[in-house]
Amino acid sequence: MIQAQKLKKSFLFGASGKVIEVLKGIDLTIHSGEMLAVEGASGAGKSTLLHILGTLDRPTEGKVFFRGEDIFARTDAELAELRNRHVGFVFQFHHLLPEFSALENTMMPGLIQGLAAHQAGKNAETILAQLGLGDRLHHKPGQLSGGEQQRVAVARALMVQPEIILADEPTGNLDTQTGEEVHQILERINREQGITIVIVTHNPTLAARMNRRVRLADGWLQEQG
Repeated sequence: MIQAQKLKKSFLFGASGKVIEVLKGIDLTIHSGEMLAVEGASGAGKSTLLHILGTLDRPTEGKVFFRGEDIFARTDAELAELRNRHVGFVFQFHHLLPEFSALENTMMPGLIQGLAAHQAGKNAETILAQLGLGDRLHHKPGQLSGGEQQRVAVARALMVQPEIILADEPTGNLDTQTGEEVHQILERINREQGITIVIVTHNPTLAARMNRRVRLADGWLQEQG
């Protein structure tokens, strides 16, 4: 599904013009339908890699192919359309809009896609019910537990009917039991819907449950046993 070739990413810091090279030449193939863990210590560049794979950021050098297409040959507007059609994101901090209900937060990507409000609401309600939130539709984020908020974030990612979900430390802000529940939901989505899932994590126990593991260290990527 996705093939990254010789990805490099550098950042320029301060008036001194110091260049920090975060990714030094990453090659990575992500297969359709797999669950992939990207491991690494804090600050290793895991989130940077995920943002590039999800087209939230462009690489300094290198290419990313999505189903054979060099996606960074697209304009920013075209990349935004690709994200809205094919990619779902789940982050450690759920980034729900506090003034909107669980249903309204979940509806947002559908409305951006151009769905009528009635249809977006119907789709969002179905997804939330599947994730065990059928009785929490009209609760705002402040009225939900951390685990419920993260399930809303997963529901929001599913609204676009994505081919791939990119999850950045999705259980990192949760207690062990709640994190396990969220991870089981992601496993079920992968198993039942065939959605490819890439999870960035520094948790080796979580990573060991994935189909495949890679580790990012010193700007390079290595396959794990």
